[in-house]
Amino acid sequence: MPQETRHQFREELKGLEAQTLGGLELVASQLDRTLEAINFQDAELASMVVSDDDRIDGRYLEVHQGVLSLLARQAPVAGDLRIVAALLHMIRCVERMGDQCVNVAKLVPLSGHEAPRDQSILEALERMGQLVHTEVLQAREAFATRDVSMAQDLLAQDSSVNRLNREIFQRAVDIGDDLELREWGMFMVLVARCLERIGDNTLEIAEQVVFVVTGLFREFPGDEVSAETAPA
Repeated sequence: MPQETRHQFREELKGLEAQTLGGLELVASQLDRTLEAINFQDAELASMVVSDDDRIDGRYLEVHQGVLSLLARQAPVAGDLRIVAALLHMIRCVERMGDQCVNVAKLVPLSGHEAPRDQSILEALERMGQLVHTEVLQAREAFATRDVSMAQDLLAQDSSVNRLNREIFQRAVDIGDDLELREWGMFMVLVARCLERIGDNTLEIAEQVVFVVTGLFREFPGDEVSAETAPA
């Protein structure tokens, strides 16, 4: 590849990477509003989250088509090819995380504005949301800086998210005989599951960091549920 052509290719690749990382910032913003909508049972804010998912879907299409166009014009090798492959995977993760925010937002009007609520579940969801928000931004920073240690640290953080997910499930099971409260608890189990999936997607991005830096792909080990912590 001629020097001038290579320079142009890498500039375009940097632009696509910036768009992808910007997609993670969009997800973090969506997640903030989603959590606020759940906390305050704000159906109007939840509706905004659903509407604004078009921005994340648009970003997915821009990056995906941009990468394919770049591949059609150039034939990247070695490190550049790894970045191209990683961006295609990452932007798909971004799109999926946006979809999970939409899934949560759609639960807000269904769970009821005046529904009875359990404080322990709300506190666990708030903590879970904070952790997932941190994961999204850390995944972004890890890829931007090619920091393998930062990427691997996400595994420990995601274990905490998974633990909270199990705690919320168990609390919802044990919530008592109040039918309205039990129904609300089941909606919150679905919310927790969506947050857990966002966390899983940050791990997939972390795997791409390791792949880009080392040239080797390996899946991070799953968070095994022990007999002591598994829901009964």
